[in-house]
Amino acid sequence: MANNEIIKEKIEKYFDQTKSWRNYLHENPEVSDKEYQTSKYLKKECEKLGLIVEDFDDTTGFIALLDTKKPGKTLGIRTDIDALPIAESPKNCKSKKEVVSKNPGVSHACGHDSHMATLLSSAKILSELKEDLAGKIYFIFEEGEETGAGIDAMVRHLKDKNLDACYGNHQSPFLEIGEISVVKGPSYAGCAGVEFDVIGKGGHGSRPDKCINPLTATANIITALTNAWVNQLDISKTVTFGLGAINGGSASNVIPNTCTVKGTLRFFDDKAGEDALEVLKEVTKLTAKAHKCHVKFTDYTKIVAYPTINDVSLAEDVRKSLADIYPKALVEEEATFGSESFFGYSRLCPSVFTSFGIRNEDKGITAGAHTPEFDLDPEGIKYAIGLQVKFASDFLKGRFDD
Repeated sequence: MANNEIIKEKIEKYFDQTKSWRNYLHENPEVSDKEYQTSKYLKKECEKLGLIVEDFDDTTGFIALLDTKKPGKTLGIRTDIDALPIAESPKNCKSKKEVVSKNPGVSHACGHDSHMATLLSSAKILSELKEDLAGKIYFIFEEGEETGAGIDAMVRHLKDKNLDACYGNHQSPFLEIGEISVVKGPSYAGCAGVEFDVIGKGGHGSRPDKCINPLTATANIITALTNAWVNQLDISKTVTFGLGAINGGSASNVIPNTCTVKGTLRFFDDKAGEDALEVLKEVTKLTAKAHKCHVKFTDYTKIVAYPTINDVSLAEDVRKSLADIYPKALVEEEATFGSESFFGYSRLCPSVFTSFGIRNEDKGITAGAHTPEFDLDPEGIKYAIGLQVKFASDFLKGRFDD
C-alpha cells in the first residue's frame, strides 16, 4: 500500500480517538498560563504513545520526543494549548453544538482543541511509521499563545535541540472542509499592545473649569493619533491601529479622574511596528500634557508578537506534500492581520505555518474565531492530520534534499 493510503487509512482508523481527544479538551478548557489540567492530560496521552516528555520550570508548556534512533533531521511540530475567557454559546450560527465547554466563562473559541487533537493524532501515526523514518520529531505543546506568555520559554528550551525546521497549523473558519492554505512569506501580522490611562482631576460636572477632564484629553489623543498615522509613518509599510476600548466615567454629572484606552497595532515590518509604537507613545504623552493631564502606560504596551513569516522554500516543500496527498486542497490566501506567537520558532530554524478549513454552512459552522458561537467540523481535522503526517514523513525521509 502506498504511503498516502497508509496515512489516510490510519486517520480513519483512529478518528474516534481523535474526536475523543478533541471533545475532552473542548469540554475542559483553561485560559492562558493556567493550563494545568490540560498540560497534565496531554503529557499522560503522550506517554501512552511512547513519547519522551520533557518538562521545564515555571510553564505548563512542554515537548515530547519521538526518536527513530537513526541519524537524520530534526523536525518540530507545534500546537497551542490555551483557551479564551469567552462564555460559549451552546449553539453555533444554526444549530446545537456537538460539544460545549463545561468551564463557565472559558472556551476554545479559537480552535486550539482541534490543534491539540491534530498533534496527538499525528504523533500516534508517526510513532507507528517510525521504522520507515530517520531522525527526530519534537512535538511542541506551547502554553499561553493568546497572551504570548509561553513562546519565549519554549524557544529557550528548544535552542539546543538543533531543529532543522518547525511546522505549525491553525484552523480557519473561512476555509471549507478539505481546503488548506500554505502562504509563502508573510503569514500573520505582528502585534503591539496598547493600554494606557489618561489621568486628570475629577469633580462635579457643573464646574468643569475646576477639573482637568481626562475624557476631553482622550478624545484629542485619538484625533492626534489619526493625524500622526497619516503624517509620521512610512505609508509603504502598513501599520493599523485598532482602538478596542475607551473607558472613563459613569455618570452624566461627574467628571472622572481617569480614562483608559486599549487597542492593538498590527504590522508586517518589524521596524515599522516598533516605530509606530514609539510615535503612539510620544503623541499620547504630548497631547495629554497639552490638556494638563498625564499618561500612565501599562506593561501591555509593547510588541506582543512579531510577524509570522513562512520560509518560502519550506512552504514550497509543504505544498509538494499537500499536492501529493490531497491534490485539490490548496487554496491561495493572503496574509492575515491576526497575530500568532508562532513567529518565535523562526528564531531557531526555517518555519512554516498553515491553515486548514473547518467551515460547514449546512451545520451552521460559520462563526469567526473569538466569538461565543464559534464551532468547527471535526472532519476538517482529518486533512490537518494528513498534511502534518505527510510532510513530517517526507521531511524525515529526505524527500526535499536536492
